[in-house]
Amino acid sequence: MATVAKENKTTLKGKVDKAILLEAYQKMCVAKSLTELYEENKAITAKYVHATSRGHEAVQLALGLQLKPQDYVSPYYRDDSILLGIGITPFELMLQVLAKRSDIFSGGRTYYSHPSLNREDMPKIPHQSSATGMQAIPTTGIAMGIQYKELTGLTDYKSDDEKPVVVCSLGDASCTEGEVAEAFQMAALKQMPIIYFVQDNEWDISAKADEIRAQDISEYAKGFKGIEVRLLDGTNFSECYNELNDVISIVRKERRPFIIHAKVPLLNHHTSGVRMEWYRDDLKEANKEDPFPKLQKELLDIGVVQKELETILAEAKNLVEVDYQRSLVEEDPHPEDLTDYIFAPTPITEEKGIREPEGKEKTVMVDSALFAIRELMTEHPECLLYGQDVGGRLGGVFREAATLAETFGDDRVFNTPIQEAFIIGSTVGMSVAGLKPIVEVQFADYIWPGLNQLFTEVSRSYYLSNGKWPVSMILRVPIGAYGSGGPYHSSSVESVVTQIRGVKVAYPSTGADLKGLLKSAYYDPNPIVILEHKGLYWSKIKGTEGAMTVEPDEDYVIPFGKARTVLEANPEKINNGESLAIITYGRGVYWSLEAEKQFQGQVEIIDLRTLNPLDEDAMYTSARKHGKIMVVTEESVECGFSLGLMARIQKNCFKSLDAPVELVGSVDTPAIPLNSTLEFTLLPSGEKVAAAIGNLLDY
Repeated sequence: MATVAKENKTTLKGKVDKAILLEAYQKMCVAKSLTELYEENKAITAKYVHATSRGHEAVQLALGLQLKPQDYVSPYYRDDSILLGIGITPFELMLQVLAKRSDIFSGGRTYYSHPSLNREDMPKIPHQSSATGMQAIPTTGIAMGIQYKELTGLTDYKSDDEKPVVVCSLGDASCTEGEVAEAFQMAALKQMPIIYFVQDNEWDISAKADEIRAQDISEYAKGFKGIEVRLLDGTNFSECYNELNDVISIVRKERRPFIIHAKVPLLNHHTSGVRMEWYRDDLKEANKEDPFPKLQKELLDIGVVQKELETILAEAKNLVEVDYQRSLVEEDPHPEDLTDYIFAPTPITEEKGIREPEGKEKTVMVDSALFAIRELMTEHPECLLYGQDVGGRLGGVFREAATLAETFGDDRVFNTPIQEAFIIGSTVGMSVAGLKPIVEVQFADYIWPGLNQLFTEVSRSYYLSNGKWPVSMILRVPIGAYGSGGPYHSSSVESVVTQIRGVKVAYPSTGADLKGLLKSAYYDPNPIVILEHKGLYWSKIKGTEGAMTVEPDEDYVIPFGKARTVLEANPEKINNGESLAIITYGRGVYWSLEAEKQFQGQVEIIDLRTLNPLDEDAMYTSARKHGKIMVVTEESVECGFSLGLMARIQKNCFKSLDAPVELVGSVDTPAIPLNSTLEFTLLPSGEKVAAAIGNLLDY
């Protein structure tokens, strides 16, 4: 079981050097002055919500002063003293509290103490969203990435002192989140070099600890075998410094996880928007544990004179005031800054390589993906694959990872627990560590627990870090109804996924496209979701034989945002106004091909291949050429992605249209039934598409 240190406020391993104590005091004075200045000028500083470290300063500084440039830390929104400890200036902090254009973290895009930093001379801070526990997974992903590099020989440390340590800062209340448990589980399972730095002030906004948790983090952690816990008096700087020094040294050497549980008072508002006078009834008692006078007393006890302490405090107040005045006159973001850093530039801008090499036989779609990943892993040691059941024993429930573990080893291809949030969110940390993770959610229906990470952490990192931390990852998602998978294995989720800005989405319909898009996705520095229809994997459904293709060569890539013309209409039919175009993707391509047999020469079929970005030029060109457009999708016709396609076409091509845009999709039901008759009735079909084609041509 996890070991929990005994509560002992005097267990110091030695005296802390005077110079360190004075540095800590100077920065604590700055932190205290920041809090006071923000309060004095709340009419200005509270325009954007912020919190401060007041009451937490001692343990935060004890940590920040000991981190090295090779380390990684994920502070939460109350951690401005950690930032001061690693070398961030008050001026830089104020640029964020005022959301200025020169804000070094986000360019005015996100809240105070939501940092992201990538400086050579400081610990690295990846983007993380907030303090509600979500940051635990991406940060644990960094530790997993570092561990992977160490296991596979991608590091070359000359000593233990060069090994990086990962720190994830959390509030006590956030540790009740399920995603925190997922992070703890993986850290314990894999024995990762990470410190979970938990600051326990007994509050969750206005809720007290006894209202919201059955036990504190030290007790909770007993359930995670292999995580050592240290309980600290977070108001005693020297105790914190010594304990953290010991823990950091152990993690650098032994590469195993710790939880630091620091008891601290909250001496300020929860945030500037939730003020302490509204709900606090414990301020008198809390102030007795103020770390500031405790550090003052410790310095006086070792011979520092009161006058020197007063001078340091006065200089800190002056520094904060001067920096505040400087920050006030800094520029606000410009309107044109709004759309910077949505996507990192990709090197893949055109189709390259040989799509149909001579002398090869056709292969099933699932094998095309397998071959693509095998080629990537052979060429790139930073490429790895993980998810549920992808390891060597099974190789994926669709055999989509078959033989990969045997070829590349269990360190590069491995199973995870049933933790979709961790699978997806850990890719943020993996990317930060310089790796390229390919991960898999077993079915589209299983993506829901991971959406929080995909939306809040993965998709926003590049934008909210002002371009410092793009997330380079590939998420494979088997999708669609096939073989009576029923309500939990059949869903279409493109309407949800495409609404997550900052994520690219592919939905190929052939093996050649799947391989080309996978290759393109690997070299793209952005997060990419590839939706792979299960019913096309082996072309066992009648009419889907076209998904089987000759495997493209190793260099074949397809740029995102480039559609494929599956079928062209007869020019004579077009000239006579007897044609239409179908815009579709995935299995919709094959329903459309089946339907076209009744209207030969009259139908053009456009396979989008990627849903974000879209090939709008292809859609609009087809609309203007034919005047009649149909969208075919497996999703419900109500409130789906395809309605957005219809709206785009009708807005941009209104004068060229001879009829309203038609839509064929699934019947709108809460779930896809198990029974095969009901499943068939729900889905589109060649017959349904053909009927719609006839009606549209006759319009």
